[in-house]
Amino acid sequence: MRSASPASRTRGSRRPLHNPAQHGASLNPALEEVSFCPRCGRDAQVDFPQRIHCPHCGYGAYYNPKPVSGAIPSDADGNLVLLRRAFDPGAGLWTFPGGFVDLGESVEDAARREVREELEIDVELGELVGVYSRSDERVVLIVFAATALGEPRTTEEATEVAAFPPDALPWDELAFWSTQAALRDVLRNP
Repeated sequence: MRSASPASRTRGSRRPLHNPAQHGASLNPALEEVSFCPRCGRDAQVDFPQRIHCPHCGYGAYYNPKPVSGAIPSDADGNLVLLRRAFDPGAGLWTFPGGFVDLGESVEDAARREVREELEIDVELGELVGVYSRSDERVVLIVFAATALGEPRTTEEATEVAAFPPDALPWDELAFWSTQAALRDVLRNP
């Protein structure tokens, strides 16, 4: 009997194993080539990319998108403060401050912390601008409008900082689809 290649074997829900060489970057690298339970070492049911369950010992783990929080600061003149990213993804492109929400932190606290880390200023958060996600990405972005309470500075994460009038935003140099979507939304609801 001929054995199946690793890419054609099935697990759990009888779906083929995910092969990033065939399908691009993995939505969930943690389950990429898992077939055994991390607790008892026996065969596990893997429903890629969402979950792993062991029928032998009862172990189960669910994988969800990571929350990312951001803020779009505006200055006293109504300009929007953006930063040029120092690191990938999106190195050299413009965006607003944002980053992962830490355990034990609210999305509002995370937005304030990210602004302090990336621009070295405090902000007063305003209204929720929007929530942005796509099924092929690992994050959910929550964005707030904000008022800058100081003069932003470049940092290790921001190689350049600029305050753009709403009619002069660098639309062709934005880091992410969600940057563009959130900026459009904040401009609709000033």
